[in-house]
Amino acid sequence: MSTATSSLPIDSAEVKARVGRFHQAQEAIRTEVQKVIVGQTQVVDSLLISLFVGGHCLLTGLPGTAKTLLVRTIATTLGLKFNRIQFTPDLMPSDITGTDIIEEDTTTGHRTWTFVPGPIFSNVLLADEINRTPPKTQSALLEAMQEFSCTVRGHQYKIEPPFFVLATQNPIELEGTYPLPEAQLDRFLFNVVLDYLPLEDELKVIDLTTATVKAQASVVTNGDEILDFQQLVRMTPIADSVARYAIELVRATRPGPASEGPDFTKKYVNFGASVRAAQFLVLAGKARALMQGRFHVTYDDIRALAIPILRHRVLLNFHAESDRLTTDDFLHRLLDWKGTPRA
Repeated sequence: MSTATSSLPIDSAEVKARVGRFHQAQEAIRTEVQKVIVGQTQVVDSLLISLFVGGHCLLTGLPGTAKTLLVRTIATTLGLKFNRIQFTPDLMPSDITGTDIIEEDTTTGHRTWTFVPGPIFSNVLLADEINRTPPKTQSALLEAMQEFSCTVRGHQYKIEPPFFVLATQNPIELEGTYPLPEAQLDRFLFNVVLDYLPLEDELKVIDLTTATVKAQASVVTNGDEILDFQQLVRMTPIADSVARYAIELVRATRPGPASEGPDFTKKYVNFGASVRAAQFLVLAGKARALMQGRFHVTYDDIRALAIPILRHRVLLNFHAESDRLTTDDFLHRLLDWKGTPRA
């Protein structure tokens, strides 16, 4: 096992109890979410992995695919402070972070600056239609997402953990949208794509949403437990060979003379994934393993998470565009090239 990560003492009664509560909580969250959301099992799994890793998640989908409802429902089950920001073209950075105002004491007449926190000071922040606002305002989230802090007029204010940004966006081809800056995209653990539901699931949605009784989710956990789950995930061991596989997969997305990837990477890729992608692959792999009742990360964990983690970090060039090759197409091809090592 890797010496860079602390191993999980499975025989410890305390750790067994923590793992037991982890599984109990995740199943309870799933049950409550399924009361409101039909289908989208893989999307829910991705959101849970983001929560257990302590990362942020970007949900991409056409209008009407229940992106906002899904985020709001999961936030309800967590029992955390929840705020929602509707991103619009006229939204200012101070509308997100908050601002200083001058307050006057009516008795003394003394004036002081007082900070009024914005909606970013929450545990779960729904950034709804984040690509509907210009880059200047989008970038107001950067510091908060990475440093868990916010700077206003030279003063830094801490955001208490746990803190998750769950952002939704419509495809950037639609009119009136602004592509997210690459620096901000890299802060998101996942870019999860929501597609339309199958016919039978859509029938269930109609039955669920057109009746007199409205489905509601209940609270099943709290902030302290979420932080404990995040620590538990980091304690899950990973073999050196699996960690190396994750790193090699990320490095294979980078073009250039010293590229370790296949020839089609050099042909189609403009910029590859950063080191943060490898970190997220390992962390998400640990969360996925623990969610499935395993105490070790496998090659399949890394492969299953590669596309949602890498799709917003790999920038293709004009050759890919001319050949009508999408990022997902490239990543599927890369996974086939890499293969799965024999145990």
